[in-house]
Amino acid sequence: MWVYEKRLQYPVNITKTCPKTAQLIISQYGGPDGELSASMRYLAQRYTMPDKRIGGLLTDIGTEELAHMEIICAMVYQLTKNLTIEEAKTAGFDAYYIDHTAALWPQAAAGVPFTAKEFQSKGDAITDLTENLAAEQKARTVYDNLLRMITDPEIREPLQFLRAREIVHFQRFGEALERTKDALDSRNFYYCNPEFDKGIKLS
Repeated sequence: MWVYEKRLQYPVNITKTCPKTAQLIISQYGGPDGELSASMRYLAQRYTMPDKRIGGLLTDIGTEELAHMEIICAMVYQLTKNLTIEEAKTAGFDAYYIDHTAALWPQAAAGVPFTAKEFQSKGDAITDLTENLAAEQKARTVYDNLLRMITDPEIREPLQFLRAREIVHFQRFGEALERTKDALDSRNFYYCNPEFDKGIKLS
């Protein structure tokens, strides 16, 4: 159970309508490396994480990713709030408009809809934490790409905040991976023991 504080983790105050920018940013809502997949990934993985302190970390970061999803949705909403039909056509936002008007719907910038295939939950600590490290790096790269293309400071500031949080999450998952390594039986797990796979014949 969560306590919900009714404010954004970082304020969003965008004053100019720009559906083209909204179409780019929406990728961090429902794209392959977006906040929706991140939150679902971590909140699912926590149940089978053998170290309950790392399970708590997954709960914390998964919850924060829900807050990040709110920020992205607020940005897309504000960028399309006063959208005219002509602006939608000019910006190439018309196809999205036909299906969703200006409602929020999870998809990538290229228009590919969100799917649970965007993330994994394997029940293996090393597998899941390694995936999480990669996920945070991929999300940071997407924010880098957005910041390269967007010049408006009203839009850049929340994006810069979100990018910084991806780096922090990457660091926390790195620490968790080291903690998991220390808790495993080094005689029986290849991550801790480079000698583990010697003599194993692969077909």
